[in-house]
Amino acid sequence: MTTLVVGASGATGKLLVEQLLKSNVHVKIIVRTVDNLPQNIKNNKNVSIICASILELNESEIAQHVKDCNAIASCLGHNLSFKGLFGKPRRLVTNATRQLCNAIKANNPEKPVKFVLMNTAGNRNLDLYEKISFGQKCIIGLLRWLLPPHEDNEKAANYLRTNIAQNHSVIEWTVVRPDNLIDKDELSEYEVYSSPIRSAIFNAGTTSRINVGHFMAELITNHKTWIKWKGQMPVIYNKW
Repeated sequence: MTTLVVGASGATGKLLVEQLLKSNVHVKIIVRTVDNLPQNIKNNKNVSIICASILELNESEIAQHVKDCNAIASCLGHNLSFKGLFGKPRRLVTNATRQLCNAIKANNPEKPVKFVLMNTAGNRNLDLYEKISFGQKCIIGLLRWLLPPHEDNEKAANYLRTNIAQNHSVIEWTVVRPDNLIDKDELSEYEVYSSPIRSAIFNAGTTSRINVGHFMAELITNHKTWIKWKGQMPVIYNKW
């Protein structure tokens, strides 16, 4: 089994790679630089490192990188700096998702490839009736207008939900929605729901990045977990 991870040098991406390696998965990663990668990833024989910016690769290059992969996981996100929030590329997550899906289509694999996208609990699954308060609607609207990364997350999830949809011949997908992300050194118990059980704005829960990495790895490696959540946008919370 081979999984391609983009955003592997980020806070959650590194933890996902480590979880996949624990399951003896061969991991390909596309990173602009190896500077932020820990030694246990850089020196692991089951890791293939491609130094590049995902959006600067052409179609044939991406198709080649994707060709032998059973799964693709995206932990891409915008840096929490002025340039990262408001500068280009404003559609980093959406454009990368589209390009990777196009690469899968171009390869026309015999079996569907899994696509796991890390997103946010502040993004609603429009396939379900996820009711939110008027106040939350107003704030989400402001975030959509003021903070480009939020709209990017929405558009990336909606691309999978509407363009790939539920019965694509070569792509299956899941969008993972953590709530307020926190750093923890150890795995802890967590719960997964089909929709948020609390307000992401007024009553946010917490989700450890390591738990997100574990759940994304489970989706990739555990058939039962995948069957349960494919084509959905599960929300993950720490249990405590």
